[in-house]
Amino acid sequence: MKNYQADNIRNVCVLGHGGEGKTTLTEAMLFNAGVLDRMGKIEDGSTVTDYDPEETKRHISISTAVAPIEWNGSKINLIDAPGFFDFYGEVYEAMALADSAIILCSAVSGPVVGTEKAMSMCSKANMPRMLIVNQMDRENANFEKAIEAISENFGVSAVPIQLPIVEKGVFVGYVDLINMTAKMFNGKTEKEAPIPSALESRAEELRSKLVEATAECDEELMDKYFEELDLSHDDLIKGIGIGIMSGMLTPVCCCAAQPNVGVTTIMDNIVKYLPTADLCPARPAVNAKTGEETVVRIGGKLAAQVMKTVADPFVGKISIIRVYSGCITPETAAYNSNVEKLEKSGTVYMMRGKNLSNVDKIVEGDIGAMAKLQFTGTGDTLTDAADPVKFAPINFPEPCISLAVTAKKSGEEDKVFAGLNRLVDEDPTMRIDRNVETGDVLVCGLGEMHIDVICAKLRNKFKVEAALSDPKIPYRETIRSTASAEGKHKKQSGGAGQFGVVQIKFEPLPDGDFEFVDAIVGGVVPNQFIPAVEKGLIEAMKKGVLAGYPMTGIKATLYDGKYHPVDSKEVAFKSAARLSYKAACAKASPVLIEPIYRYDILVPIDYMGDIMGDISRRRGRLIGTNPGSDGMTEVIAEAPLSEMFKYATDLRSMTQGRGSFRSVFVRYDDVPSNVAQKIIENAKKDEDEDE
Repeated sequence: MKNYQADNIRNVCVLGHGGEGKTTLTEAMLFNAGVLDRMGKIEDGSTVTDYDPEETKRHISISTAVAPIEWNGSKINLIDAPGFFDFYGEVYEAMALADSAIILCSAVSGPVVGTEKAMSMCSKANMPRMLIVNQMDRENANFEKAIEAISENFGVSAVPIQLPIVEKGVFVGYVDLINMTAKMFNGKTEKEAPIPSALESRAEELRSKLVEATAECDEELMDKYFEELDLSHDDLIKGIGIGIMSGMLTPVCCCAAQPNVGVTTIMDNIVKYLPTADLCPARPAVNAKTGEETVVRIGGKLAAQVMKTVADPFVGKISIIRVYSGCITPETAAYNSNVEKLEKSGTVYMMRGKNLSNVDKIVEGDIGAMAKLQFTGTGDTLTDAADPVKFAPINFPEPCISLAVTAKKSGEEDKVFAGLNRLVDEDPTMRIDRNVETGDVLVCGLGEMHIDVICAKLRNKFKVEAALSDPKIPYRETIRSTASAEGKHKKQSGGAGQFGVVQIKFEPLPDGDFEFVDAIVGGVVPNQFIPAVEKGLIEAMKKGVLAGYPMTGIKATLYDGKYHPVDSKEVAFKSAARLSYKAACAKASPVLIEPIYRYDILVPIDYMGDIMGDISRRRGRLIGTNPGSDGMTEVIAEAPLSEMFKYATDLRSMTQGRGSFRSVFVRYDDVPSNVAQKIIENAKKDEDEDE
């Protein structure tokens, strides 16, 4: 591939719901551009951008992949993103790499939740986009119904620039609404033809809507439209360009990617209407030395950002890089302004799917890759050491589900955790946490399938297997009343004796974990043994008196005791303290308490009733609601963690994927007695089995 400059480079992410044909469309474009001798198939696992073993096994996209092509004198970096919500971190990476987007929806189903999410994300990012009604070859394909739904969902700014021609159920051509000519498919080419008489009226109607929507994108064009009630061809082209760049217009095209029908027209439209890298807004950044805001423009010193990291077991870490200014060559020693370290120069690549090809440079506006960067991770900035800048990090979605992970084979724990930490470099939406209370190592992700794929990658890339299970709940115990007890430790059977007696009062401590009070008068317990009493209590509180969970919220007052001038030792007073703790807490109204989390749940208003009812069934309580934008409502609730482990999966099911949530720990509350009894019984059963 020859070198292109920014004014001939287009970085386009391919978005949409899972199963709408994004990877197939990318494959067809690669074939049409002469990169492939034949189109691969998803079901065969032979496509360029679905190359991971889990992608070929599951027949879905899991990772974002870059696929550069040449078309009409331009370089198009296609960025194929997953459509399944468990892998939406990859969508954020795709959008960070891209300057514009094509969003697919099916001619059978019309726009669905994935279409809505993609349009919403592009709107918030002010990213130019086109909508593609794909699968026009399928039975029950209905372009008119899809367009009607698109207008309902996204307004009049989403307007067709093509009207498909369907004869006897076959997609045979389209009406070009900009030029008002018909194009009939003729093998790999198209031939111009008269507009079918049956479509003339509909074509005129859609063109009028296109002209009106275009006029609204520019004041000068609006004035012309009011004067003439139409726009010239040149004005229409100009207005569409303005509308796309401003986000005020979303042109809608049609194709059938699987049989590769109408795809070359989509490629033509990408070159004709979507912006080149030099036309995109300057990238905001900060000066890495002063912290002052700045912007990075084409033509400046080196400024690039790593948007994705791939953990390859053979090559090592591969960093996919978007260059905003300057260029990267094999001799470039780039400065990482995030960690303030200089990276060694190395080989520079163009990446197409999993294949790496050596290139002499990555120019500004382009996307490339480097291997084995020592200090650099996803989101880091590579810049000129003399004038360093720093880009904002990518705001990835937070993990919303956690499962406990262990090695399937004993003795392979270190290999499992080392592999997981390598995968964290590749996937910023996963996290590895350790729960100190329960001892669980937790792998956290965006959904159950996401975590399942993480374990599969562990097996495929690092040849080690992990086992998943529900995490242990970090229950605790506390007391609700005051009680006192004597603890007496006496040992005088041969050898040195041990003697210690304590009288301790235990009472609830609502706003703390533990408080020890020394109220000894007259030296009945000598000062040197007081710390041993406190230490004994702290050790004893690691196991509660009901189910063996850690005890918390206790004030312990040592007020009396006895000692022996010869036999009293620290160990005796530690043991006496433990005995006093067990006896007193057992009669101080002990209770089991559980972690309560606050959940901020964002859902369409139509689902509010279902969400509230579901929270109630999970022993939760509603705090309130807040109106959101785009027909969404925020439901604020509190619920016990034990009822919410799989909530991410359940919420998607209840809202058809439209709902999302954030959670934060707020406090511990009493477990209801009926639930607590079962927990206590299970804990005792587990203890008996361990013995």
